[in-house]
Amino acid sequence: MQSQYSLFADEAVQLVHDAEGGIRYHPACVPEEVVAGWFAALLPLVPWRSERRPMYDRIVDVPRLMASVALNDPERPACIDAALAAVQAVAPAPYTRAGLNLYRDGRDSVAMHNDRIHDLAPGQPIAILSLGAARDMLIKPKRGGSAQRVRLAPGSVLVMSHAAQRTHDHGIPKCSAPLGPRISLAFRVRGFRVPAFHRRAAESGGRRAALFQQADRRHQQRAHLRPVARIQLQQRYAAVGGHVGRGIRQSS
Repeated sequence: MQSQYSLFADEAVQLVHDAEGGIRYHPACVPEEVVAGWFAALLPLVPWRSERRPMYDRIVDVPRLMASVALNDPERPACIDAALAAVQAVAPAPYTRAGLNLYRDGRDSVAMHNDRIHDLAPGQPIAILSLGAARDMLIKPKRGGSAQRVRLAPGSVLVMSHAAQRTHDHGIPKCSAPLGPRISLAFRVRGFRVPAFHRRAAESGGRRAALFQQADRRHQQRAHLRPVARIQLQQRYAAVGGHVGRGIRQSS
């Protein structure tokens, strides 16, 4: 069945091309009055937290507030599900979590970066829904070149592929002009975690990166085979009147 939000989605602007869909911007996925209602609901309901991180020789405040919501949490705000429906209309995926950022004014920002992909499902998108004030995002290729600037309007959805995290950085720069607060909801498919050794190999490039990709594929294959193997064992034990006991680890 067609989502009601697909009726509001304008044609996407393709910013980066790759085999997984690249990076594209959907400027109007949710009506303004709906966006305003979600913003007003989330601002007091979400347990916002501030963080501090090391930078060079000192500890600094992260210039924004953050939160994370599991999409299977029974206590999640109802508007999270409504926002998910809007995102699914333009970027369908089995999302598991929503990461929220609150930019209180133009002084809040996020530096150029790529999303950490070691615990993201390969081939699945990252979809960012914007609420509140419009902010600019910069998108820059890692191998050099000029950055693209896109204004993330309230009600818009920016979709980034898993592959684009390896080729491009993105960030929200500070703005000296007076700005109201903005909430971003980044929907991701989490739950796939690559061992630390393989992550370091991927980051080193060259032959080690190629070996990582092979190990990555094997890891995915084993993850898919574990539940299949358990079902086969259950069927085999059931045929002889037995059952699968605690000695066989279940895959979650």
